[in-house]
Parts: sequence; C-alpha cells; structure tokens
Amino acid sequence: MSVTAHTVDHSTLENLAHAGVLRSTCAVGQSGGWEIVVEFGNAERVLTAKRGEVRLFKKFDTLTAYLKKLGIEQFRIDARHFDPTAKEPAKRADSAKRMRDAHEAVAYRNWLEGIVSASRAGLADGSNKTISAKEWERVRAAKQKQRGLAWSGLYAHSRIKTISKKLKPEFLKTTRLQA
Repeated sequence: MSVTAHTVDHSTLENLAHAGVLRSTCAVGQSGGWEIVVEFGNAERVLTAKRGEVRLFKKFDTLTAYLKKLGIEQFRIDARHFDPTAKEPAKRADSAKRMRDAHEAVAYRNWLEGIVSASRAGLADGSNKTISAKEWERVRAAKQKQRGLAWSGLYAHSRIKTISKKLKPEFLKTTRLQA
C-alpha cells in the first residue's frame, strides 16, 4: 500500500477533516512504520509527505498526535503488515539540507559562469566597454554617496584591521591584507 497514485497531501487532509467529510481513517502498519489511509466519498487516499512520497510515521504516538491535531480522534488500526523488528536504513538527518546546499551552489556557479562568459564575450566583440580605474573610482564613489555609504579611507582601513583580528592566525600568516 506504500506506492499508490491515489494520494492526499497534508493541506487537503486538513481541509477534509475540518469539513467533516472523512468516512474513515486508518493507520496502516508497514515494515518501517505507519501510514495514514483516509476514505471520503467513494475515494481512498494515502497521506503523502511534501516531496510526494507516502508519509511514514516511525512512531505510533507521533501518528496519533498528528491525527488529533487535525481533529481526527477516532481511527482504525491495520497492523497486519507491521513489523516492529524491521529497521529501515537510517537516513542522515542533515542529508536534505546538504543536498539543497549543493544544488544551490551548483546553480550559483552556473549563474556566475554565465555572467563571466557573457562579460568576456562582450569584451571580445566590443559590446562591453572598458573603463579606467579612475573612472571606476568615480562611479563607485557616486554610488556610495547615493546609498549613503560614503566611507572615508580611515574607516575602511579600521574595518580591515577589525576583520583581520577576527581571522585565524594561520590565515594571516599565509595571506597579506592590504589597506
């Protein structure tokens, strides 16, 4: 029963429960925990998690608390396929975050490579103009003034000293900070 095309997500289940249209709710035991099957109208649906897979509750107490929070205080239990000794492979708690971070890093790298490639192509064909260091300083100063961030050279120098004090000594030995 863990792979089915007939599913219901949390928000839909919540709406069905508050509307009072659920005919029955059943906690169905599996080898890795418990899933929720609801019946409404002529349909039978399995609760899914955010990513679309069947929501599996490892602890019966958690399932009960979840249903009570939705206002479902009576439900059937089908423990025919429940195996309390079965252990699912442990998932790393941080794997989802790690994968999201990796995908974000790849997306950022691709975006940055696209910008750099476009800039280089523009320099090669002459569509991007180059500006001198003096011109850039003038533009930068105007933008800082516009934003209210006009730093004095002394302020910038003191910030570098403050930042360098926070860095690890190994980093300072191998890196030269210039004011």
